[in-house]
Amino acid sequence: MGMRRPQLRSTFARAVVPVLAGLGFFAVLGLLLWGVAALISHNGKDTSANFTPTVQEMGPASAVQAVIQPDGPIVLQDLIGNDRHIVLDYTDADGFAIYLAHPADRTFACTIEVVKHTHTFTDCEGRIIGVDQLALPPKGVSAIVNPDGSLTLDLTADRPSTTNGTTTDTTNGTGTSTT
Repeated sequence: MGMRRPQLRSTFARAVVPVLAGLGFFAVLGLLLWGVAALISHNGKDTSANFTPTVQEMGPASAVQAVIQPDGPIVLQDLIGNDRHIVLDYTDADGFAIYLAHPADRTFACTIEVVKHTHTFTDCEGRIIGVDQLALPPKGVSAIVNPDGSLTLDLTADRPSTTNGTTTDTTNGTGTSTT
């Protein structure tokens, strides 16, 4: 004859013990996930490089160009962090260019809206501004047309623009393509 399994005798114990066991399980699971995140981030202050990509693949440059030319620049939401949206523009004279999505004479809190089918914007004060009046991105953030014809946005500031050693940096350091 084996030993009898312990059983909870009171109604209160039968109700509370499983709930406490479940809470304990989720606490241990939470600590485990927190530990994994701390290990991945190496406890660094700037963990965005570990969790987000440093480049944005946009697809064939010709397809992106075909969208921008008739419809106007594309506003991409918060690709470089800190709620700083970027604008991708294309002109035949300058090629692809990246700008921050706020006027150069205002902070990022002054948002812009694209005036459809133009290369102009309306800012937070109702002013109509052109692409050339937008703020420049940090040095190193650039649009790159790869040898295979695809477009890559390098979102890492102050770093040479390469992706697996197969891209060509076609910028002049201001986020503007020189192709």
